Amino acid sequence: MKKINDLNLPEHVKYTKDHEWAKFEEEVVTIGITDYAQDQLGEIVFVEMPEVVDTFSAQDEFGTVESVKAVSALYMPISGEVVAVNDNLEDAPELVNEDCYQGGWIIKIKPADSAEMDALMDKAAYLEMLKG
Repeated sequence: MKKINDLNLPEHVKYTKDHEWAKFEEEVVTIGITDYAQDQLGEIVFVEMPEVVDTFSAQDEFGTVESVKAVSALYMPISGEVVAVNDNLEDAPELVNEDCYQGGWIIKIKPADSAEMDALMDKAAYLEMLKG
């Protein structure tokens, strides 16, 4: 397992207490699990994702990530409608372990209210939570 200082935590994304990340760009929010989450889970073997057009409120469970160690629920950082799922994860769930912020993203949503992003943590606040 990585030490906290060795984690890849980009500045340009927001974080949740449940270890999801959210990146807002061009009216779409991309969502995945953090480097900390994938590191704690270990080798990811399956990702359950919602259907495109499914809608969720913030904190709703939208899927699961299964590793050789455990199954972990995925929670929506903000409210919105699913506009894309990362189909590559069906055949290659290990992409989440390899690069959870690029090739290992899980879903993209059209936010119901982009102002909900303001309630999420920045890198510094997330790091403090991890150290806590």
